[in-house]
Amino acid sequence: MTKSIGVIGGGQLARMMIAPAQVMGISIKVLAESEDSPASLAATQVGDYKDVATVRAFASTVDVITFDHEHVPLDVLETLEAEGYEFQPSSKALRFAQNKLDMRSALTELGVPCPKWAKVQSSEELDEFINSSGSVAILKTPTGGYDGKGVRVVRSSADALDWLAKREPLLVEEKVDFVRELAQLSARNKSGSWSSWTLVETIQKDGVCAEVHSPATSSNGELAAQIAKTIAEGLNVTGVLAVELFETADGRLLVNELAMRPHNSGHFSIEGSKTSQFEQHLRAALDMPLGDTAATKPFAVMLNVLGQNDTNTFGLVDRMVDGASIHVYGKSARVGRKMGHITALSDESLEDARQIALKVWEGLQA
Repeated sequence: MTKSIGVIGGGQLARMMIAPAQVMGISIKVLAESEDSPASLAATQVGDYKDVATVRAFASTVDVITFDHEHVPLDVLETLEAEGYEFQPSSKALRFAQNKLDMRSALTELGVPCPKWAKVQSSEELDEFINSSGSVAILKTPTGGYDGKGVRVVRSSADALDWLAKREPLLVEEKVDFVRELAQLSARNKSGSWSSWTLVETIQKDGVCAEVHSPATSSNGELAAQIAKTIAEGLNVTGVLAVELFETADGRLLVNELAMRPHNSGHFSIEGSKTSQFEQHLRAALDMPLGDTAATKPFAVMLNVLGQNDTNTFGLVDRMVDGASIHVYGKSARVGRKMGHITALSDESLEDARQIALKVWEGLQA
């Protein structure tokens, strides 16, 4: 019997699940926000993912539901789970990706290394934390933030009076003096099988990931994988889990963020791994055996293609150019928007792969 899966959200992550689903003979459907979404090729329904009736109607057409993003309200998921519909990851796990305060509390209970943190609601609480943390801290809204949004560097409560005026809980963390940012991708299916990819390094620009290097120039690969496994098992995560990490000068790893879905830091795996994160996510969500995550070449570099203006869409199709793979997301152009990505592989070095990718990127801008 053909397995079927539904994806809530019509973004590029859903788009990149379509090809492996077709190869594996999995029927894939997408609940998209609009008819022109990146995943429009598989969009069978356009509607509001915040509406329980809309999600129920969609869920009734597939075996399992998974996600392109983590923004579906928990009460919608809990209502439908109680009716017998299956979501992977479940609402019980997804809450830790939706709410950073819940995440920090859970990771602390699991003994996972995190930055020093606190929940604050008042100017006095925030100033007290800042004064005890070297006169500077990172303030975050617990929900809704991504790509640098919902995050501020604060040196006093005066830097956050607008947020504090809402009298809602905020997450404050120490400003970590890190030497590199890392990401550990892994996947776990409902039966408990778990597998990871190599640890990668992410390079940020203006709060957005600009490059991913695989493997990371870090000796903490085994520790990062163990942290990811502890989180996946402790929070009962199914599907792909991305654990974003800070590495400090003295070699410590601290967990920064979690994502319970395919992640930007894992896009290199389409060409760079025997099993991509998109295929693996489908396997895990449907409780199929997990695939081999071994690298296809020793080195891989992924560059995000960010919008440079409001007109250049960098072409309309995925293609190979000068030894690099270009993936285009089918989005309308906008400055700073993730329009696609370029992946280059090398037998020689990370720098060799990076130069191949950069050459292609320069050609796209011409």
